[in-house]
Amino acid sequence: MSLVTYLARNRPRIGSATLSFVVALFLLSVLNRTFWLRADSYMSGSTVALCALAIGLLALFTAILTAFSVKYLTKPLFGLLIITASVAAWFTDNYGVIIDADMIRNVVETTGPESSRFFTPGLFLHLALTAVVPCLLLVWIEISHRPFWSKLGWNLAIILPCLLAFGISAVSQARVFSSTVRTHQDLARIINPFLPLASAIDYTIDRGGERHILVEPLGSDAKRVSVGMPSQKPRVTIIVAGETARATDFSLGGYERETNPQLKARQVLYFPQTTSCGTATAVSLPCMFSIYTRKQYTHMKGLSTETLPDVLAHAGVDVAWWDNNTGSKGVADRIDSVSFPAINDPRFCKDGECLDGMFLDRLDAWLSTVKGDSVLVLHQLGSHGPAYHLRYPEEFRKFTPDCRSAEFTTCTRQEIVNAYDNTILYTDHVLAGVIDRLKRHADKIAGSMLYMSDHGESLGENGIYLHGMPYFMAPEEQTHIPFVLWFDQDFAATNGLKRSCVQKTTEEPQSHDNLFHTVLGMMNIQTSIYDPYLDVFAACRSIPTS
Repeated sequence: MSLVTYLARNRPRIGSATLSFVVALFLLSVLNRTFWLRADSYMSGSTVALCALAIGLLALFTAILTAFSVKYLTKPLFGLLIITASVAAWFTDNYGVIIDADMIRNVVETTGPESSRFFTPGLFLHLALTAVVPCLLLVWIEISHRPFWSKLGWNLAIILPCLLAFGISAVSQARVFSSTVRTHQDLARIINPFLPLASAIDYTIDRGGERHILVEPLGSDAKRVSVGMPSQKPRVTIIVAGETARATDFSLGGYERETNPQLKARQVLYFPQTTSCGTATAVSLPCMFSIYTRKQYTHMKGLSTETLPDVLAHAGVDVAWWDNNTGSKGVADRIDSVSFPAINDPRFCKDGECLDGMFLDRLDAWLSTVKGDSVLVLHQLGSHGPAYHLRYPEEFRKFTPDCRSAEFTTCTRQEIVNAYDNTILYTDHVLAGVIDRLKRHADKIAGSMLYMSDHGESLGENGIYLHGMPYFMAPEEQTHIPFVLWFDQDFAATNGLKRSCVQKTTEEPQSHDNLFHTVLGMMNIQTSIYDPYLDVFAACRSIPTS
């Protein structure tokens, strides 16, 4: 007798209510490790409160699963819950991330090469033990279902006491629970698998509504005006949209390691108090190029309104977008754009990802073709994790030993920080290279460069790695970003900018809210939508732009 035949003939039989309890216990105890560790920490190790929480949640999980333990639905639903919880547990336990709708959007909109960095041996082993094996057992067993009316009565006899137990547990420690959740709002957001599933549903609903969006024109009255001294040269601004660079690790802002030696030598202006619009590219990138402030911005507003590149184009500025990341998220849909990973230059690209040095390789040729006022956006791959070691070439391995894996559990925290700091060192080289090329063409153009990262990164602070935390509870490392500015004398003259005044603005808080109007001001664009109060340099021009 074969093993398959033996197993088929000896399937264990289990009641649907019993199975609901077993699956609830498995989900809560095995796939919610981070939740219990944080709960224990946040409640100061209170055994009574922790026990009440465990009893209450087990009762609630059992009640929910019992309510859905319907014939033909039980196995598919329980399997989905197990798989969802297993995947979410891996990323929550290893990186400290929260699986909300924005995180799901970020995952869906990423590229294959980028997402593949997360497919590590550790992940596959985790999935095999906590998803594949339980699901195979679920397929193997035979579930005993009662007749409908009997099942209804039996399930209610289980669900109602479970809900009562949940209520008693909640009330008995209400003061502790309310204080903990109010102070640590992340706790309620990492319960597997119901919140990740709810987030997926929210994302799916939003995604369905996006299909019928019509983009509204913005700044159709935009035009270029004369502000400073007349210039015979085209005015060129290169906007570098950084990726995952946190201000904490920029030596320009006081970091003890010298991560910005080349920018320091070029006497750039650095804004040390700058914050992002979001904590993930899918939110921050369209937000920073939109007319909306962080408090005003929503994903639907961003999709339905033209962006900064559109307004510049309305004014007759030549605008282009070079992308070395996962796309412009709709920002560059109506202008010329180039995907560097699609070019796949073997000198810079491997496995569908390219080093940002590819920008420098092609920038001279582009600058040589400039005929009129132009804006070029360079969207970096920058410091995107977890495979930091793939973001810089060998000659930029200054800080060692550096983590050479995308699986952080195989590296010490210092090795992870070393690898990340090497990415900042390489970004420093790229930005300095942009400035050098603008200088090289100074006889034909008046140039400027503006750099802002889209969001920051956590490197193990409080057990959190990567980015994408909900903004209201995100650590400073994910929202405090670097902002760098450089311009030559001719650009300053044609813009009416006074460097001494601009230098003073670096002492003031700035954010992504300022990018839209600051660039309009820098390019001397007059339009009814321009807001001088959000233009960082409005007060530093000898003549206002509107």
